[in-house]
Amino acid sequence: MKEVRYFYVPNALTEQQLPEEEAQHAVRVLRLQPDDEMVLIDGVGNFHDAVITEVSKKHCRYRITATRPQRKAWTGHLHLAMAPTKNMDRTEWTVEKATEIGFDELTFLNCQFSERTVVKPERIDKILVSAMKQSRKAEKPRLNDMVPFRDFIKSVTSTNLYKELTNRFICHCYEEPSLGEKKLLRDVLQPCENTLVLVGPEGDFSIDEVRMAEAAGFQSVSLGQARLRTETAALVAVHLMNLTHS
Repeated sequence: MKEVRYFYVPNALTEQQLPEEEAQHAVRVLRLQPDDEMVLIDGVGNFHDAVITEVSKKHCRYRITATRPQRKAWTGHLHLAMAPTKNMDRTEWTVEKATEIGFDELTFLNCQFSERTVVKPERIDKILVSAMKQSRKAEKPRLNDMVPFRDFIKSVTSTNLYKELTNRFICHCYEEPSLGEKKLLRDVLQPCENTLVLVGPEGDFSIDEVRMAEAAGFQSVSLGQARLRTETAALVAVHLMNLTHS
């Protein structure tokens, strides 16, 4: 019995054939044939059971036999905003693992001490899709354009999407008396709440950025006694959010 394969097909109900890259993988690599079964992931929360009806070198047509909505394993909307690392491999690893754990939205921040100011969204999107398929999730995390830190903080205070968001946290290493009390993220997360966590670059956020965030309603938090790399801190934050909201 063949293993059922998963493919990412936005608008799966109307397309009736796999996207070209997915089709080539199905036909040339997996050598799937008519009447073979597969599962389509539409990226918005649904699995679609399907049967292949026709294959060619570049095309793989299908017929959907059933649709199964997937309920997320966590509640609320989990948003990670992080500065990408200088070594892009580490950021890509974080994106992959965070998707496997489970979260809803990703924003890259251009901060004062950022050593990387450009991210290729096409590459990140492919990693999101691959990790979504591997971990059998039906919803693809939303990927936002990279944005300057100051502009992102302004958007949090000015747009309806974030106005009612009370679970806002910024992770940093400062122990300045002038800053707000810094508690552990695990102790202040509230279940069933939409949550946004900021993680800075290798050199941390600047203290001015921390003050800006606090003025916008963010609570300063710690991830523990150890000083973590950016990619580790981001993954710990996602894991804590996911566990709290599960």
